[in-house]
Amino acid sequence: MPASPSTARAINDRLALRLLQQEGPLTAGQLKQLTGLSRPSVADLVERLTAAGLVAVVGEAGEQRRGPNAKLYGIVADRAHLAALDVRTESVSVVVSDLLGRVLAEASVPIGDGTGTGPAVEQAVALVERVAKEAGADRLHTVGIGAPGLIDPATGELRDSTGLPAWHRRLVAALQERLPEARVIVENETNLAALAEQRDGAARDRDTFVLLWLGHGTGAAVVLDGNLRRGASGGTGEIGFLPVPGTSGLPSATDCEGGFHSLAGASAIESLALGHGLTAPHVGAGPWAAELVGAAVRGAGGGSGFGLGPGSEATAGVGSGPGSGDTASPGSGRGAEGAAGVGRGPAPEGSAGAGADSVGGAGGDPRSANGVVAGPGRGAGNAVGAGRRAVGLSESASVGGGGWAGVAGGPAAAATAVGGGEAGATGAGAGGPSDPGARFLDALADRIAVGVASVAAVLDPGCVVLGGEIGQAGGAELAARVEARVRRMSPLATEVRTSVLGGGAVLRGALLTARDRAQDELFTPPER
Repeated sequence: MPASPSTARAINDRLALRLLQQEGPLTAGQLKQLTGLSRPSVADLVERLTAAGLVAVVGEAGEQRRGPNAKLYGIVADRAHLAALDVRTESVSVVVSDLLGRVLAEASVPIGDGTGTGPAVEQAVALVERVAKEAGADRLHTVGIGAPGLIDPATGELRDSTGLPAWHRRLVAALQERLPEARVIVENETNLAALAEQRDGAARDRDTFVLLWLGHGTGAAVVLDGNLRRGASGGTGEIGFLPVPGTSGLPSATDCEGGFHSLAGASAIESLALGHGLTAPHVGAGPWAAELVGAAVRGAGGGSGFGLGPGSEATAGVGSGPGSGDTASPGSGRGAEGAAGVGRGPAPEGSAGAGADSVGGAGGDPRSANGVVAGPGRGAGNAVGAGRRAVGLSESASVGGGGWAGVAGGPAAAATAVGGGEAGATGAGAGGPSDPGARFLDALADRIAVGVASVAAVLDPGCVVLGGEIGQAGGAELAARVEARVRRMSPLATEVRTSVLGGGAVLRGALLTARDRAQDELFTPPER
C-alpha cells in the first residue's frame, strides 16, 4: 500500500533532517541530489521545516556561479538542549549539549560514601541545573542517564539493587520532579558505553560484538546484528556474577564476590599489581588499577614506567629497540634523574646498550657513551645495560665492580633502578620473563581471558572490546595478550580490541541516546 501524502511528507522531512545532521549545512540543490526528490518537493519540505523552527538559513554556498549564491540550510542547533549524566557509586558527571550534540558545558562532583540519600540526590540535581545554566539552556528537552545496575525492561526504570547506593534510584525521580518539561531516560552504563563504541569508537565496523567493561567494577554489553540485547530481566551482561575458576568461592544473588568481578574488578587488579611489586601515582577520580595497568604498559613499551618499591626518585621503562652508542633508541629515551630504559636488542661496537641517552640508562658517564663492552669495563664487570643509574644497579653498587654500570637482573642498592628509588630494587632483565610489568600484564590477561572465552563460547560475537578506564589503559598491549590466550582456549575466532573512548564512553552514550530521543520527537514536524 502506498504511503499517504502526510506520511510521505513526514518521511521526507526526517530524511532531510538526518542528512543535515550528518552532512552539515546543505543547499536545496544538494538536498535534491541526496534525497532524490524533485525540486518542488525539496522546496516544500524546506518551507515546512523552517516554519517548524527546525531549519534556518545559516549562510551561502561558497562556490562561484552566475546569479545569487545558493542559500545554505542547517539545523537550528539551539532548538533543544540535552543533558547526559554518568552516575557512579562515588561521583556524578554531567554534560549539556545542543540538538546536534555539541558540548556546551560539563562538570563533575564527587559524592562520598557517607553522604545520605537526600544530600546526594540534591548535589546531583544541583549539578545538572548549574551546568545547564552555564550552557545557556533555559530548559532541557531530554536528559539521558547512565547508571550501574539493572534497568527493568517493562518500565524502563532502574531496579533497586543491593550493593549500589540508594540515591541512584531516587535521582531519576528527583530529576523528573525538578525538570517537569524534560524527558528523563535511564540506561545501564555499560550498554551506553557499547552504543558509543558502536557509533564513535572501536566497534564502528561491527554489527555484532561484546563490550567488556573494566572499570571500578566489571560489566558487559551485548550487541547482536546491530541491536543491543538486554535480556528477559534487563540483566544481559552482568558478567561480574559469572562463576569462574581462580576465585575463593562462588558469587551469590546479592554479591558478585567470588565471580568474575573477583578476578577483574579494580580492587582485584590493584592487588595483583602490588603482588608483582608494581606501583604508580594515583591521581584523578578513575580507578587506581587503570594507572597501574597504564604504567606497566608504558614500561613494556619503553615510556615512563612503573615502580617496584618505596623509592620515587625515578621510574624506568622497558624498551625493545637496540642500543646505539650515544643515541636514544625507540622504547628507551633519556630518563629524568637517571630513569632507565631497558633494551632488548644489541648495541653496536660490542656494547650491551649503555651510556648517556642510550638504551640501558640516562645520566651515564659520557666516557661510556659507546656502551659497555661485554668483557670487564670501567668498573662494570660483565655488565649488561649500563648508565650510571641503570637497570638493576646503582652508581654505588654493581655486579663485578663499583662505579658506573648496571646489570639487568642483578640486585640494586641505594640508587634509582627500575622503580627502585632510594631503596633499591631487583633488576628486570630487558623485558624478558623477569620483567615485573610483563609478568603482571600476562597474569592480568590470564584472568580477563577467562571471562572473554566464556562469553565467546556462548555468543560467538567475533569481537570483544575491552572498555572502561582499565581497558583503555591496557591498550593494544593487553588486548593482544588476551586475544592470544582466548585463541588457545576457544575454537571460535575472537578479535580483542581496546576501547578508544575509555571511561568517557558512558557520557558519550548517554548523550547520543538523549539526542536520538529528542530528534525522534522534534524531527516529525506537525502538519500544517
